[in-house]
Amino acid sequence: MDASLLLRRCRLVGREQLVDIAIADGRIQAIAPDLPVIAPVELSIDGQLVSAPFVESHVHLDSALTAGQPRWNQSGTLFEGIEIWRNRKADLTLKDVNSRAIQALKRQARHGVLYVRTHADVSGTNLIALKGLLEVREAVKDWMTLQVVAFPQDGLYGSGPEAAVSTEALMEEALRLGADVVGGIPHYELTREDGVRSVHKIFELAQQYDRLIDIHCDEIDDPHSRFLEVVAACAIRSGLTGGVTASHTTAFGSYNDAYALKLMGTLQRAQLNFIANPLINITLQGRTDTYPKRRGVTRVKELWQNGLNVSLGHDCIQDPWYSLGTGNLLAVADMAVHVCQMTGLEEIDACFDMVTHHGARTLGVEADYGIAEGKPANLVVLNAQSRYEAILNRATVRYVISQGRLLVETEPPVVTWHG
Repeated sequence: MDASLLLRRCRLVGREQLVDIAIADGRIQAIAPDLPVIAPVELSIDGQLVSAPFVESHVHLDSALTAGQPRWNQSGTLFEGIEIWRNRKADLTLKDVNSRAIQALKRQARHGVLYVRTHADVSGTNLIALKGLLEVREAVKDWMTLQVVAFPQDGLYGSGPEAAVSTEALMEEALRLGADVVGGIPHYELTREDGVRSVHKIFELAQQYDRLIDIHCDEIDDPHSRFLEVVAACAIRSGLTGGVTASHTTAFGSYNDAYALKLMGTLQRAQLNFIANPLINITLQGRTDTYPKRRGVTRVKELWQNGLNVSLGHDCIQDPWYSLGTGNLLAVADMAVHVCQMTGLEEIDACFDMVTHHGARTLGVEADYGIAEGKPANLVVLNAQSRYEAILNRATVRYVISQGRLLVETEPPVVTWHG
């Protein structure tokens, strides 16, 4: 057997025995102990964890790396962030979007992220953000799988008479240009009726253009914001179950338990995907609370316990909503462990899965994802021996292999004790 790259003595989740992984022609050719293979590049993994790559389920690359432009978010609220971004996006250019997005993607790749779903604001931007990210999708396709969501940040029906083109028309144009996913933000529409109308329009567009759906849904502390039930009902009635994602759903954490129990049954019927963004949700939500102060995160543990697919996203990387962020999804998983009180070993492993396999399911790429013979050779080597240890230590990513090629190599720091 010929191989271009060989990994020796790898530890895989679910296997007790260490194995070798042989890679050729961009795919995993063989997985077995002590493979009788010689390759021009051989890496000694020494029993460390080899994982499928991290999956960024939810990020805004069009606004990444703009913190402080034109001013800082002093209140720390979602709504001040939207206002700041409205000012900043007036100066967007394709070069600006491309440069920042690729810089952010390279940072993520260094942390083992090889699949990314990014939202592109189509509201009042002349589609510059969308067009820029479509160009980035093409530019990085040899080392990163990028999905682009057409996202109406200001709402489908929030524009006034001064708008030259309606946001609804811009959404359609974005899909014709090649956006992968239809987005929305019903809780930010001017009225409850407009929010419901926007959800119905999103499903109409998804069916017309054969696209996935990913809606910013109930990203607010208001327990009366209940668009999630509308999304679930539309998924059931349209038959689009499995291809519909509800992002944030932070109001779910404020619903009374009687309504939440009833809603959970509907969600199980709808089989929605859920994305929580714990770094950002815990930061933006609960800002109007005194004490007790809400955590501001959806019911991640309960959704997972009820068999629903939950993944995690970074959401913001140094932008008007969140001035921090490195693109490291282990930081996101670590925050989920704490804020969602998922500290049992099985629960910690589940949080790791939420930034790997669950994310792949959300993006609809699971057929070509994972470590198995015949799959594309996309994988990461972590300076850890288990999912628990990876989150515990925010493990360094030693190697990133993308489409069969060594993309990133990191030397772990050497610590010398002089005590």
